[in-house]
Amino acid sequence: MPGFSLRVIAVLPALYFLPQSALAACSDPQTTHEMRHCAAQEYDQADADLNAAYKAAQRSMRALDQHLPEDLKGASAALVQAQRAWIPFRDAACRAEGFQFRGGTLEPLMVLTCKTHLTRQRSDQLLQLVEPN
Repeated sequence: MPGFSLRVIAVLPALYFLPQSALAACSDPQTTHEMRHCAAQEYDQADADLNAAYKAAQRSMRALDQHLPEDLKGASAALVQAQRAWIPFRDAACRAEGFQFRGGTLEPLMVLTCKTHLTRQRSDQLLQLVEPN
């Protein structure tokens, strides 16, 4: 497959985004299957963190709505709408990123790595709603 080694080299920096905890728990994955397993664990943790961040942000938005006049309320509903739009965006963006490896064993790994990265970014964004700088 022409260019395959270049694509593999291009993907290696994505592994940089895996936190040290993943590297400790999955210290030396030898196969693509093991790498996917480790990536799935990291995604599951990122997703759990996202859910916690969303709940905290939702509490903040409801509190904000309580202090606003009736005609200005809507922070909580806006957050729900934003999150409902973000999830399909993340999934589509990562599906598109996976096309570099379409049909290969690296495709699911790259999609999971992308989803983990974007999910962590979203958690950080949501936490900014809880504790703005």
